Amino acid sequence: MNHSQPLNNQQTISVYEHQRLYVGEQGFSDTHLQALLKLNEYHDFSYFEAIANGIKFKQYVGVIQVDGLTIEIHPKADKNDENSKWQGVLLKMLQACGKLKASSAGLALVRKTNLNLLEVYFELYLSELQQLLHRGLIKQYRKQTANVKALKGKLEFAGHIQRNQIHKERFYTTHQVYDKDHLLHQILYNALEIVTQFCRGTYLYDHCQRVRLDFPEVTRTRITKKQLDQIKLNRKSAPYAYAVELARLIILNYSPDISRGQEKMISLLFDMNKLWEEYVFVMLQKYCRENDLDIEVNAQQTKPFINSNYLQPDIVIKKGNKSYIIDTKWKVPESSTASISDLRQMYTYARFWQAKKVMLLYPGIRRNYGFQLFKNNEVDGFDHQCKMGFVSVLGSNNELNPKIVENIIHQLEV
Repeated sequence: MNHSQPLNNQQTISVYEHQRLYVGEQGFSDTHLQALLKLNEYHDFSYFEAIANGIKFKQYVGVIQVDGLTIEIHPKADKNDENSKWQGVLLKMLQACGKLKASSAGLALVRKTNLNLLEVYFELYLSELQQLLHRGLIKQYRKQTANVKALKGKLEFAGHIQRNQIHKERFYTTHQVYDKDHLLHQILYNALEIVTQFCRGTYLYDHCQRVRLDFPEVTRTRITKKQLDQIKLNRKSAPYAYAVELARLIILNYSPDISRGQEKMISLLFDMNKLWEEYVFVMLQKYCRENDLDIEVNAQQTKPFINSNYLQPDIVIKKGNKSYIIDTKWKVPESSTASISDLRQMYTYARFWQAKKVMLLYPGIRRNYGFQLFKNNEVDGFDHQCKMGFVSVLGSNNELNPKIVENIIHQLEV
């Protein structure tokens, strides 16, 4: 089994965030460009920036597959670093944040840095379905309107008269059915069909076919975001949680008929600003819990500001009666001073949370500056201080830095 084989024998382009890609480079055609621009429009122009005869990637990283081409977009905090250092970093950060289940299969896949994100998620999804099938799929009650030979449920008079003038022995009713053809399985099968489309001709295709053969007959329907939002798991359906999460990711990122040539497209893209924030939060929380530290770590705390607006720092740390604020920035500042807008924001956080120390946290290796006092700020009895902090995302052997949390806590002087 060749795990390095790309999906559908696709040509692969590897780029990095904020890089430019022009038509004619590495097999990137005008058809691909138009499809990507359409995808970008569907997502409020968040993913790319249109430039002359090409696109410039923003902070979104991941993978896009369309019309015989796979585009892998890797994170890269510092443009001066070697490209090879950042290969596979996205998978490891997703795993650390719980967006890739830490199962034995997941761990094995993440170690294979030559796999793209689609392959990882597709194989994890197929493995989850196999586990559910092995355990046994659940039945649920659902309403069905149909002709039956025994009167049960509610008789639909208009439909009954229309359909059963000759067949007096039948009843057209709406009644409850207890089987496996319910929304939960319809969602899982819909995602399975999408995976199968993009796996033809690859090592995953046989896996897809085996899972499809074992899957029960369910109604085939186009699943909407509204239906996905309606899913509520209970104790009986709790084992479905990760499979449904993966199915949701696959269905919502599938874009059929998006390009001029009616080619199907799928994309899995993540905002590195949000992922960096979540990664720092998760690692801080894990470190404090495992070392039994008397430190409380919270994310996205809110406080009302003006009218209907509110303040929401990335991370709030509490130790005793002291508060500390961290605002993460997935960028390398061009100067030794933070922007005035960032400094104003940090001062506002310091005032509202009565935090003596606040820190802007950047990726990379730079000289760490000490805390500086905001001038004329002793309004609420605190001398609010701010600093720019830098932590290396990567450690030795280009693995994620295992000392990142210790470095953050040391710089914050908690």
